[in-house]
Amino acid sequence: MDETKKQDQTSTHKIGIYLWIWGLLFVLSFCSYMVDWLQFQGLLRWSLILLFMFLKAALIMMFFMHLFWERYAIVNVLLWPMTAIACFVGLMVAEGKYTLFSRLFYFFVGGQ
Repeated sequence: MDETKKQDQTSTHKIGIYLWIWGLLFVLSFCSYMVDWLQFQGLLRWSLILLFMFLKAALIMMFFMHLFWERYAIVNVLLWPMTAIACFVGLMVAEGKYTLFSRLFYFFVGGQ
């Protein structure tokens, strides 16, 4: 009798975790708005904006997409697509360098 009861139960996450995450998202959004309000300029501005953006995206993915509790999902959602993107970026960089080399070569040496 106890075994069937245990099988029917589902595990749920405590609401407190989600409230903390919502609070952190609010704080991070406030900080990103303060970057504009305080009129930071240049590299500091864009670094802070990107930092807050990545932190918010990581929190949303880890807790609201339940990736924090499922390690296999992290591999499939993050590792494989990012590996493919890195490979494609590497191919584009190699092709760009080859194109630049061939253009400079024909510019200096000449076509004939």
